[in-house]
Amino acid sequence: MKSFPAAALSLALTVLTPLAWAAAPAAPADSVVQGKVVSVQNSGGYTYLQIDTAKGKTWAAVYAAPVHVGQSVTLDNTMTMRDFTSKTLKRTFPSIVFGMLRQPGGAAQPAVQPAVQPAVQPAAHAAAGNAPGAAIHVAKAKGPDARTIAQLSHDRVALAGKTVAVRGQVVHFYPGIMGRNWVHLRDGTGSATDASNELLVTTNDTTKVGAIVTARGVVAVDKNFGAGYAYRVLLEKAKLTP
Repeated sequence: MKSFPAAALSLALTVLTPLAWAAAPAAPADSVVQGKVVSVQNSGGYTYLQIDTAKGKTWAAVYAAPVHVGQSVTLDNTMTMRDFTSKTLKRTFPSIVFGMLRQPGGAAQPAVQPAVQPAVQPAAHAAAGNAPGAAIHVAKAKGPDARTIAQLSHDRVALAGKTVAVRGQVVHFYPGIMGRNWVHLRDGTGSATDASNELLVTTNDTTKVGAIVTARGVVAVDKNFGAGYAYRVLLEKAKLTP
């Protein structure tokens, strides 16, 4: 059997074991894979990406992450599996690359940082009348637990673990990420400088870009999902209402 470094073996076991896989022996791949994402499938706690690289299109798998079509990505510490079968997708890949998704900026990220937003909004998620830079003004939700996005960002430590309501416009909607739907809201308050103008909401409810919704959920702070997706504040287990 062809051998490969212990670090690569450790990575393979970490990534592949939960996938319930059946494949031929692995072969080392180039250490870095770069390109633009042309297809995304989320399944079994992992994100499968078809990447258009300088050498052509290739499939890759990483830990579940909010990656979207059109995004440029870099995978480090990669290795290639031949005839890999994903039981959750019910599909066999003749060749697939497993690796770690490099964090935005290409450098090691701190454990907690301001919200990292996807660089490119998928065309399929764009909303008519919600062009980039368009002004958003949404009235604050009603009730004693209501907060604007800027207020929630400012008071996040005091509000941690409490249920609050935030009303805003959906600017991004990513379904099926880590078993939840990811909704990004803006209400016109806050600043892009410190990421206090946008709020991540995780929910089992569905919505669409451009919709005005009230999200009522539990405040979480300093949440790190890995792959550079770290948030100072977000709402979890949220319910969405018009």
